[in-house]
Amino acid sequence: MRKLTYLAAATIDGFIASPDRSDQSSNGLMTPTPEYLPHMLAAFPEIVPTHAREALGIAEAEHRHFDTVVEGRRSYEVGLRAGITNAYAHLEHYVFSRTLTESPDPGVQLVATDPVEKIRELKARPGKKIWLVGGAKLAAALRPEIDELIIKLNPVVAGAGIALFDGEFSPEQFDLTSAERIPGGVVHLTYAKR
Repeated sequence: MRKLTYLAAATIDGFIASPDRSDQSSNGLMTPTPEYLPHMLAAFPEIVPTHAREALGIAEAEHRHFDTVVEGRRSYEVGLRAGITNAYAHLEHYVFSRTLTESPDPGVQLVATDPVEKIRELKARPGKKIWLVGGAKLAAALRPEIDELIIKLNPVVAGAGIALFDGEFSPEQFDLTSAERIPGGVVHLTYAKR
């Protein structure tokens, strides 16, 4: 059975985006430092958007962890606002939305049904892990199915914004399986669901 991994960049105070949901790399919230980039490219080449892979010399990099990406409509729209209809064309790409009726890209599959059912269907297929890129509402809906959290903890305090999960209060326990300090001040924290 495949695992669902929620891998997201977050601030020290637990936010994944600014209150206006603008692109986190353009608003200064979590801009990767030059020291961090080589580590990210080596550790998680498949999370680099397709349009940046060639420029970074990793267009043909092996998918180390993931072959499928899932995201909510609001996360997807960050790329759309920049004119990118499929930021992850190198992965099987699903966008969960009840309002989008037609996919802007043939490589992006829209899902309007229950997210938990769809994730269970994807988990039952052969392949690598499934990457939940965001957003907070989809992460909250999929929380029962999340097997692993990888938080790229950035040395930033935002004060307000979009939290990792936007849902009801319902504590769940995870075990810290790895903590890796990365050049540039980022810490990768990996947690497994108990």
